Formats: sequence, C-alpha cells, structure tokens
Amino acid sequence: MIAPHPTPPRIVLGSTSRYRAELLRRLIADFEQSAPGTDEAPLPHEAPAERALRLAIAKAEAAAGGLHDVLVIGSDQVAELDGLILDKPGTAERAHAQLAASSGREVHFHTALCLLDTRNEQRYTHVDRTRVRFRELDAAEITRYVEREQPLDCAGSFKCEGLGICLFEWIDNRDPSALIGLPLIALARLLRAAGVALP
Repeated sequence: MIAPHPTPPRIVLGSTSRYRAELLRRLIADFEQSAPGTDEAPLPHEAPAERALRLAIAKAEAAAGGLHDVLVIGSDQVAELDGLILDKPGTAERAHAQLAASSGREVHFHTALCLLDTRNEQRYTHVDRTRVRFRELDAAEITRYVEREQPLDCAGSFKCEGLGICLFEWIDNRDPSALIGLPLIALARLLRAAGVALP
C-alpha cells in the first residue's frame, strides 16, 4: 500500500447528484463537486457492466480536465432487466412502464466506480453488482409511488434510500451503498490505495 501523501490531495466528485454527495460525506467531509457533462449514449452491443464502467471513467476524466494534484471520483449505474438496459426514465409514463416491467422480477444493477489520481494519471476502478427482486406491483401501487417520489432521474425508476424500498422482496449485494449510486466499501479501498488515510 502507498504511504499517505504528505499533503492530502483535493478530492473532486465528478457528479452533481445529491445522493452521491450524501454518500461521499460518510467518508470525506471536504470535497468539491463538478458536473462532468458526459455523453451517456450507449454504444452498440455494449454489455451493461461495460457501459457503467466506461461512463464512470469518462465522468472522472471529464471532471478532471485541467486539474492537477486532485483525486477525481466518477461513478455510473446501469440497471438491467433480462439483458436490456433500463435507462433513467425522464417521464412519469416511462417510470410507470419500467416498474410494471420489473414487477415480480429480478433486476441487476451495475454500479461502476473510477478514482482518477491526476498526480500520476493512475486509474483505480471497480464494478459492483446488486440483485433486486421486485414485489408483484399493481398499477395503483406504481402510480402512487411515482407520484410521491418522482424517480425520473434514477436508473430503474426508484430511490432505494427513500420510499422505493417498499417495492422490493429482497436485495442481494456486498455493499448496501452501491444501489444508491456510490459503492463506499470499494471507494474506501481505492482511496486508501491512492494514499488517502481513512480509518
């Protein structure tokens, strides 16, 4: 393991997501946020986990543009139902359709992480996979949920840190924070590898 750097580097979260910022504050109190402005269009024949990792790296690299002596965190999450990617719905109608399709079924969430060290241009990466089994949801339940929580900017059309937890039968993963969008167990490991002193 690399010894802690004498002067801790600035840390930049390449995301404007308040959910990811709230998670990162559990590890680090002082960091900056930067909007990476990354094109999230899928590539042909790209597997969900590959897409998540590609976008996490792209977000870290975009947010790092022109910065020196910083650690930049990029993360992306891709939801998969039977091999098909469930994009952020954007509208209540699409959110309703996604949840109806997921009802009673298992959805996989690939949450990728990239830590870019601009001091030496080294990239540390990780991909976490979470399996979620949805309850059998009727149309009225889905409508109530979408109206109350407005999960229009969330992969899979729910917020598990909020009311979305009511939609599930079970969650299977190694890191509970990954489903929210930033796998903290892996991130703590990558930060330590980059020389950041964490407990």
